[in-house]
Amino acid sequence: MHDELDESGLHYAPCRYGLSRVFFRGPKRRLDKPYVAFIGGTDTFGKFIDRPLPALVEREIGQTCVNLGCVNGGVDAFVNDPTIMKTCHESTLTVVQVMGANYLSNRFYAVHPRRNDRFLRASTVMQAIYSDVDFADFTFTRHMLGVLHARSPERFDIVVSELRQAWVARMRNMLGQIGPRSVLLWFSREGLSDDPWDARSAGLAADPLFVTASMVDQLRPLVMDVIVCQPSAFAVASGTKGMVFSPVQAKAASEIMGPACHQEAAARLAPVLMSLLRKAA
Repeated sequence: MHDELDESGLHYAPCRYGLSRVFFRGPKRRLDKPYVAFIGGTDTFGKFIDRPLPALVEREIGQTCVNLGCVNGGVDAFVNDPTIMKTCHESTLTVVQVMGANYLSNRFYAVHPRRNDRFLRASTVMQAIYSDVDFADFTFTRHMLGVLHARSPERFDIVVSELRQAWVARMRNMLGQIGPRSVLLWFSREGLSDDPWDARSAGLAADPLFVTASMVDQLRPLVMDVIVCQPSAFAVASGTKGMVFSPVQAKAASEIMGPACHQEAAARLAPVLMSLLRKAA
């Protein structure tokens, strides 16, 4: 991600803003003129995609869109970064992609402050609940969660409950720092619903993991709108068509949404943003 040229041959032109330690997708944009900020995970960043959602929306609305997406990023990659929060607070509008509840530190485990998919350590509480698990075996949170669920679905429910509570609290914190000129974006193959996570087709592979419609509803008073962009069956079936990746990256590319999904999301999102920008003018 920090390289000028990805091994696939796609230019990401990584850049930093202010004192932030996070590398974002470039080219670096000016922040002294009106702009719309986008924060989110891998899909907002646009891994393997030449023109991801923020670039497509910029073309439609005619206003600079600053891509602050972070590969494998969750709420923790942003909420504790004063530069990112200031950049969003000073934007004309901020689009916040809903990110998974598995990507944040909580009472049970800690994640890397920027690469939020990386597991760092289990708390003493977690070790007491799962005394039969060696947490030294884990590097990634999703792998750990899969093992914990397989070991004990009953105990796993306690973990999921904690992650959901932590997610709502952390999102309230972040949206409070950003201010009222923000919208939540649900950009996922999964529908926004209250269906149990284990009843969904993707299971623990779903993104955003463990987030429900009821959780998002708790945040509605803090934002201008909640925009749902679930790709059509046609867009999902397009798979990796139009993506840029090397043969060794094929599996990773197949697990994220392709250009057709981004194009549909931009078509849904752009008119809403244009309407909100007119009201804010």
